[in-house]
Amino acid sequence: METLKFKTNIKCGGCVAQVTPYLNSLEGIDKWEVDTNNPNKILSVSTTKVKADQIKDIVKKAGYVAETL
Repeated sequence: METLKFKTNIKCGGCVAQVTPYLNSLEGIDKWEVDTNNPNKILSVSTTKVKADQIKDIVKKAGYVAETL
């Protein structure tokens, strides 16, 4: 399993709620979370088969930005 980390603009619980259905729709994500207390709003994704570009694309579809760390 690999943990991918991204700097995002997901700032609050409402933002997390908005992106949840998108991230949950990707098969191969075992767990994900956003540290909204971190100034960089770090999205951590544990996966065995999803690539960083797929996660960036799905976050963009939800209306947010994710940059690989």
